[in-house]
Amino acid sequence: MMWKNKSLLFIFLFIAEISFAQLNTYNYSREIKGVSETWHSIELPDEVFGKVSNDLNDFRIYGITEKDTIEVPYLLKIASEKQTEKNIAFKLLNSSKKENTYFFTFEISSEKTINEIQLNFKQENFNWLVNLEGSQDNSEWFSIVEDYRILSIKNEQTDYQFTNVKFPPAKYKYLRFQIKAAEKPELLTAQTSLSNFDLPNYKTYSVENFSVSEDKNLKKTILDINFSEGLPLSLISLKIKESVDYYRPVTIKYLADSIKTEKGWRCNYTTLETSVLSSLENNDLYFYSTITKKLRIEIENFDNRPLKIEGVTAKGYEHTLIARFTEPAIYYLVYGNPRANKPNYDISKFTENIPPNISAVNLSEEKIIDKNELPKRSPLFENKLWLWLIMGVIIALLGWFTIKMMKKS
Repeated sequence: MMWKNKSLLFIFLFIAEISFAQLNTYNYSREIKGVSETWHSIELPDEVFGKVSNDLNDFRIYGITEKDTIEVPYLLKIASEKQTEKNIAFKLLNSSKKENTYFFTFEISSEKTINEIQLNFKQENFNWLVNLEGSQDNSEWFSIVEDYRILSIKNEQTDYQFTNVKFPPAKYKYLRFQIKAAEKPELLTAQTSLSNFDLPNYKTYSVENFSVSEDKNLKKTILDINFSEGLPLSLISLKIKESVDYYRPVTIKYLADSIKTEKGWRCNYTTLETSVLSSLENNDLYFYSTITKKLRIEIENFDNRPLKIEGVTAKGYEHTLIARFTEPAIYYLVYGNPRANKPNYDISKFTENIPPNISAVNLSEEKIIDKNELPKRSPLFENKLWLWLIMGVIIALLGWFTIKMMKKS
């Protein structure tokens, strides 16, 4: 019975040590509450992103049972935009002019719903107002959009076009453009389409503070945006108060690292994306999802006065783990290991077998994983008394065998 208890104790200690060794390579853990089915989703809280690698490779889910420690396979799902576009065939019927207005009439081969027309002109620099009308019989016309501005700028500093006319879904057999211009617009191509843009589930994050400064030598506006912790950002919306048209190239950067010098901290920024702020479009700046505590946006003013920036809104995609649980256990989400590689699970090859509607589970409060080693078991011969005792037994046995052999001889 005593040997059985010792064996069970040894097995328990062995399992505990293996479990500790697996968890001990990570810095943080959260217990997963409410596991009751095979598939569950886990929404990652904002607080974890500042403690993981930028590539998000160091998430693991471990389950601890009475006999073993198991690793749970998961998929990381990041919500993102989905855009579909279906081109609709149509042809140019005629073009005409009346005073300073040029007309272009198109026929759609079949009555299809459209919501966008892409125009391509030979001119490289223009700023025109467009009216778009629709008709079923090429006689009675109905207004679709009025005074829609299209623009093209091309020079040594800028190469920008805004020539896509967007409008609510419409279904007409004939379309007619009216373009007010001092010179004849030389239309090269036109393409109609039905575009569908599904916005992702964005999370809006609080901006701790932002500051605006001007670099007069470089003719730039510097916008620094700070957050209280590292967050997965992918969209910055600017509130700009301007009553005049503007077009400004921008560069979006994030804080990669900082070095402390004798003159203070020196920040090193890495470019994320380049974009444009234009009075013709909304002031949303999209970029690749990046975990950071600080963004910098540099706005090229050229010889124009700086834009008045009144507010900043920051957003990022929702991040969710889809996990498969196969047996009862106490489950933990662990993270915070910059050396961890991206896991390779079989479920990534069979995503079509994941149920469409799965229930979510909750995470407990974060705990820091203790890095202290498990208590060491004392070696058998750490006490010198054991060594002397065993040596005495060995000497006695050798003496006994020697005397016995001498008697036989």
